Amino acid sequence: MKLAEALSIVIPCLRDELVVHANGFISRESFNISDRLGNFYMIGSMGLASSIALGVALNRPDRRVVVFDGDGNVLMNMGSLAMIGATQPRNLVHIVFDNEVYGSTGNQRTVAGQVALEEIARAAGYARAQRVDTADTLRRATPEFLTQPGPSFLLIKIEPDREERHIGRITHTPVEIASRFMSAIRGVSAGKT
Repeated sequence: MKLAEALSIVIPCLRDELVVHANGFISRESFNISDRLGNFYMIGSMGLASSIALGVALNRPDRRVVVFDGDGNVLMNMGSLAMIGATQPRNLVHIVFDNEVYGSTGNQRTVAGQVALEEIARAAGYARAQRVDTADTLRRATPEFLTQPGPSFLLIKIEPDREERHIGRITHTPVEIASRFMSAIRGVSAGKT
């Protein structure tokens, strides 16, 4: 399973959740599959999606907040795992697409193949942590993770894209992304715009 397939399984399960996307191919692929008002796309700032999502989750405990993260991003900011575990936001779902490479910059290897990130999340205090590695297990796990109390950590093992990808870029400016997301946080419809 590659990133596009995994996102194509997860995204249709979303309803009105606020979704913070890690930078790079995760943002771009999700944007091209289904752009939503409730999507915040990181442009740069590697590793900070989980920190932003934590802030949103703590300030809007009435809303489900999802992070679409990558293994490289998690490794860049592992302190956020400890902070999420310490603050225990029940409305936070941390979904990590783990291909063991920095896919957006040329497939340089990460250490995710030697480190069980879901076990680190569990040790940090996440209420639930699971690894899935097939489309079928992802289809079963996603609805459960999106409805059960968190904080939850779902690690999805995916294959790196070895061929050159021509994924369209996000067409919204950073100001537009922030404005749309703020509207969604305030409760304006999180549907496609």
